[in-house]
Amino acid sequence: MIYYLSQYLLEISKGTAWEDDLSFLRLFGYITVRSAGAMVTALILSWWFGPKVIAWLKRLRFGQEYADKAESAGGIETRFLSKKGTPTMGGFLIVTVMDATALLWAQWNTLVILTLISVLVLAGLGFYDDYAKITQQSNKGTAAHVKLWVQLALAGFIAVYLWLDPNTSKLISEVMLPFFKHPVLFGTAGTVVGLGLTAVTIIGSSNAVNLTDGLDGLAIGCTLIVSSVFAVLTYLAGNAKLAAYLSIPAVDGAGELTVFCAAMIGAGLGFLWFNCHPARVFMGDTGSLALGGALGIIAVLIHQPLVLVIAGGVFVAEAMSVIIQTTYFKYTKRKYGAGRRVFLMAPLHHHFEKKGWHETQVVIRFYILCILCAVVALSTLKIR
Repeated sequence: MIYYLSQYLLEISKGTAWEDDLSFLRLFGYITVRSAGAMVTALILSWWFGPKVIAWLKRLRFGQEYADKAESAGGIETRFLSKKGTPTMGGFLIVTVMDATALLWAQWNTLVILTLISVLVLAGLGFYDDYAKITQQSNKGTAAHVKLWVQLALAGFIAVYLWLDPNTSKLISEVMLPFFKHPVLFGTAGTVVGLGLTAVTIIGSSNAVNLTDGLDGLAIGCTLIVSSVFAVLTYLAGNAKLAAYLSIPAVDGAGELTVFCAAMIGAGLGFLWFNCHPARVFMGDTGSLALGGALGIIAVLIHQPLVLVIAGGVFVAEAMSVIIQTTYFKYTKRKYGAGRRVFLMAPLHHHFEKKGWHETQVVIRFYILCILCAVVALSTLKIR
């Protein structure tokens, strides 16, 4: 909106006495300026509305009065007592600020609109799940298959839409791998793999961030780090000269996703202010499903879905720990009559809690690992 307003004022001021006075509005044509504006705007809005949203959630009694899955499994009961009554659904603040700020500062191209719509759909799904948990006062929430079908429908829509649009069809039909200059698959084989890879990236990322959201500041902090990586990647993908120099896919309009990433970073930093230990609010599935989905969608839209696996290594490890734990438990129960575990508890952050690490130790150490993954992901720009 600011971009369009600035361009309109520049246009009508041409040849008038106001032309020189309004020349500063040319700055808003630069993605870097608008990204900085989006980040600062989102941060200020989060700080401003944060206490109001927390008070509103408390008035509605949208608090976690039940033990979560880790606590109900045993061994971390004291943590439940300290967090009991903390309002959840704080993701409403993140998503609202993030989307409003992106609309304010970005050009509204197809890539941005797809991302914004997807975030709203996943936030709505997360809100429904959070509301079910609150009304039932149970950690079960919405049935897993219902969430999966909604995510699959969204991911399928995005994949097919991108494939059918001549301007974006290569995002699906050509499969890129990190550290490689050229597509490793294309044509019919590339399309089949690309459609599946797009769906897996969006669904996997959404659920991986959701599984990581279990300790104060953990999920949002890691999301901030990964978002910073994609702020760089989206800017480079949107600049044809830089993309050609680095031998990465250039995507027309991808630069505007940098503004969205900046809005995500600003909103995330503002939320972390209230979510750091001891948390005054939890993001809930409303935030975690939406943020994870946003990262997956952005990775697809800049033709770098597998780079997300590297940058989001912590998210991948968290998700894999659940898959491994569940699969091994079911296998050993069927074979030996009693289920056995690989980890003391899954997701992975609870394993380290059970080993005696304090909550803040787990969070900070996972931040460090996430930064390391981010550095490796950025190294793919030069190692090709």
